[in-house]
Amino acid sequence: MTETLTLSNPRAFRPATTEPVLVKWTLITLVLAILAVLLFAPLIAVFEEALRRGWAFAIASLSERDAQSAIRLTLLVAAITVPLNAVFGIAAAWAVTKFDWRGKAWVITLIDLPFSISPVVAGLLFVLMFGSNSALGVWLVANGYPIVFAVPGIVLATLFITFPFVARELIPVMLEQGRAEEEAALTLGASGWRVFFTVTLPNIRWALLYGVLLCNARAMGEFGAVAVVSGKIRGQTTTMPLMIEMFYNEYLSVAAFTMAAVLALLAFVTLALKSALEWRYADQLAATHRH
Repeated sequence: MTETLTLSNPRAFRPATTEPVLVKWTLITLVLAILAVLLFAPLIAVFEEALRRGWAFAIASLSERDAQSAIRLTLLVAAITVPLNAVFGIAAAWAVTKFDWRGKAWVITLIDLPFSISPVVAGLLFVLMFGSNSALGVWLVANGYPIVFAVPGIVLATLFITFPFVARELIPVMLEQGRAEEEAALTLGASGWRVFFTVTLPNIRWALLYGVLLCNARAMGEFGAVAVVSGKIRGQTTTMPLMIEMFYNEYLSVAAFTMAAVLALLAFVTLALKSALEWRYADQLAATHRH
């Protein structure tokens, strides 16, 4: 009876929106036009300029000593900061979602702090803390452990800018999953580490990988904070974004755009992996809700 009424009632098949077709296609065209102007056209221009003198010249520009040093430093900083942020993100998400304690809301707010602070301001904070004008900075330099204008300062600034990414991906997932599975495993005699590796980690693995990808993309592309703390010492403290600016200011446009194209390609790879994880994670969530 219900099926008959549903099939005979055309209102049961209303579209989700009731806007006229003209409004629909106007909005779609407007969005595509904005994407073309603000995203696709600049990217095409970057690759066109990079290859303006041919593939051989572009590859040769990346083979220079300064370019190679910038690429190595960028990869080194990402290799250090991403695992540390993954560990911090898991620990922060666990503390926020698995325990009840006073001040938890303030901690969540503090985790989001790097999103609201300018990267340049973040870099200045580290200069004030570890620069030559601070007692701690003078002591560190005197003992052979410089922070500012050295690799450790770049790592610290990148850590500060990127540490919310993993935590903010994990916290909503772990809140939705609750504590029932972990508590059940504990009552069956499992240790804390066993509960983490056999229950918690499999449940959050896709969100964790998603956060790690976002963290890695931001770590490799960070400019503002790194520019302040690095001193832009050629061949020592210049990452790929800094080297792009230096090449461009020296009118080495092909070298600058070639390195920019490399960063863009890395961003495309990150975007592709992000999309794949979104599809995979969406399927997992749908399966979870069905069961």
